[in-house]
Amino acid sequence: MTIPTRNLGTTGPQVSALGLGCMGMSGMYGEADRPEAIHTVHAALEAGVTLIDTGDFYGMGHNEMLVGEALRTAPAHLRDNAVLSVKFGALRDPDGAWLGFDGRPAAVKTFAAYSLQRLGVDHIDIYRPSRLDPDVPIEETVGVVAELVEKGWVKHIGLSEVGPDTIRRAAATAPISDLQIEYALISRGIEREILPTLRELGIGVTAYGVLSRGLLSNHISADRDFAATDFRAFSPRFQGENFRHNLSLVDSLRKIAEQKGATVAQIAIAWVLAQGSDIVPVIGSRTPERLSEALGALDITLDAADLAAIEEAVPADAAAGERYAPAQMAMLDSER
Repeated sequence: MTIPTRNLGTTGPQVSALGLGCMGMSGMYGEADRPEAIHTVHAALEAGVTLIDTGDFYGMGHNEMLVGEALRTAPAHLRDNAVLSVKFGALRDPDGAWLGFDGRPAAVKTFAAYSLQRLGVDHIDIYRPSRLDPDVPIEETVGVVAELVEKGWVKHIGLSEVGPDTIRRAAATAPISDLQIEYALISRGIEREILPTLRELGIGVTAYGVLSRGLLSNHISADRDFAATDFRAFSPRFQGENFRHNLSLVDSLRKIAEQKGATVAQIAIAWVLAQGSDIVPVIGSRTPERLSEALGALDITLDAADLAAIEEAVPADAAAGERYAPAQMAMLDSER
């Protein structure tokens, strides 16, 4: 298939209209199969997906090494098409616990050096702090990434989960290609202030969580038990009455999907795609089958009537529960 492309802002690269997020391939949603994960990355590249997203803290380096292996074993013409987006700065201990974020210039240079080695590349296409370090001005963090750009180690600067003020300060320091942030039918907070700010400044969006950690995939039932290592075991939206309420939203969406001859996941992805050509959904498929389903969303056109029906079925702020547990919500500059 031929995948359409979109530009990440006015200064960023041209990428496939859907990206592949690799976090789930390193245990964030329970056990993952390494050979199948690599096969999925290869399938994505073969299908025309160019944007590949990872983070140095996913599996404490595991994910970067996995992506590096997938690129190394892919045909050269496909490997060369990959646009690597890498998040840095989150701190973890050997048990996997979260320890905060480090945006100091010396730390950023160190993170980049290790990422380049693990990925086996000579540059990172888009490099972004995973969260705002409250103890380091964003100008310092973005400024040191700009130095890496000047030296050729990084091509573009991105941001992740920050609010309007931080976005403006970062953009005043150096060109910003895109903001990576959660955006989905049931996660629409960016529409109030963040998205208008980005569009004013010519900054694109790479939207993660478009299926809301699987809630909008129609592949999860109310009796699902999540492993202790699964993010969803602690996510407010997957607990008790919240979980049952949120699955009822999926039931409403399913009727629309059936009328369109599509799956619920495809409708959820197509809705994000329809919100603007400056938005690139990043899909966390872990198998070629799920990837194929996600790519099918590119063939779906939602007209005004479809969008109105979806809005009625799943209004803004319809979800029960926050998108992260309280301790993690407190770390999000985008939620302040």
